[in-house]
Amino acid sequence: MKIGVPRETKNHEYRVGLTPGAVREAVAHGHEVFVESGAGHGIGASDADYEKAGAKITLSADDVFEAATLIVKVKEPQAEERARLKPHHVLFTYLHLAPDPSQAEDLLASGATAIAYETVTGPGGTLPLLAPMSEVAGRMSIQAGAAALEKSHGGRGVLLGGVPGVEPGRVVIIGGGNVGNNAAHTAMGMGADVTILDKSLPVLRHLDEIYGGRVKTLYATRDAIERLVLQADLVIGAVLVPGATAPKLVTRDMLAHMKPGAVIVDVAIDQGGCFETSRPTTHADPTYVVDGVVHYCVSNMPGAVARTATYALNAATLPYVLALADKGWKDALKDDAGLRAGLNVCKGNVTHPQVAEALGKPYLPAITQLG
Repeated sequence: MKIGVPRETKNHEYRVGLTPGAVREAVAHGHEVFVESGAGHGIGASDADYEKAGAKITLSADDVFEAATLIVKVKEPQAEERARLKPHHVLFTYLHLAPDPSQAEDLLASGATAIAYETVTGPGGTLPLLAPMSEVAGRMSIQAGAAALEKSHGGRGVLLGGVPGVEPGRVVIIGGGNVGNNAAHTAMGMGADVTILDKSLPVLRHLDEIYGGRVKTLYATRDAIERLVLQADLVIGAVLVPGATAPKLVTRDMLAHMKPGAVIVDVAIDQGGCFETSRPTTHADPTYVVDGVVHYCVSNMPGAVARTATYALNAATLPYVLALADKGWKDALKDDAGLRAGLNVCKGNVTHPQVAEALGKPYLPAITQLG
């Protein structure tokens, strides 16, 4: 199969769909790989590195889309990229369609097949292609939040770890999954006072076992969320409903009663955000202030640590890329129900139930597209 890797065009997005090592694997499987010139520069991979791995370097994204059938990216296709998609294309990338109807409409109109990393499932309902970026984003959320707490950045002027004789900053994490767990790991390492809220008792028990009481856990009722948020210096939104729009758990009214200069980091912003006042920001302009509270809502947070993030992502995605290329997308999806769960759009139809519900579109089961 012919595989295409265009350069990412989202604001300050430096990751790339395939590393040179991943390209070498694909070529060894007998596939042709077309990489847009400069696509790997953000991770320190030159065109020569890709050529050495067996890729063919193209001068433009147009050339990649023209030459390839399977398009492997990182972030959702931007408007100019969506205009290049044709019915024969298979797009494999993060999509996050629920809060993005314009992207969904363009994908439907293109007739292309779009498989979303974030809804591919593994054993026990795990999300193997979301997990590595959740780990990166969770750890980065504390790093970003700590910086935003500095007075020069509009924050309260709080050092998360405190110092002897001064209490540490209070970090509240809403959601105890991969993002929340990794945020807690980093915040605890910095010496912060950390509380995680979640609605799953097994998740809370697991976190308690991991951290041995060094991180506090609390069942996530509305009352508990409100009480903890009002006490917090830093709140991390780490809630995920696969494929669906994130629930709004912190209201504008709560925000008005938070500490002036407190910071919220909404890692769920790709799925619409879990704070009522959240809106997507970029690395170029990452924060804004509402009611005295600093909001950090960068929708491609791991893009700032592109090398780490790309290699972590490729370790998870490469087996699926090879399966799609080796077998063809239909047979690959027939053989793997978890990969089939990643099919969001196919031949003008929405093929994921939560995405269809969020967009108000008819739902056509993915299996019906594989005849």
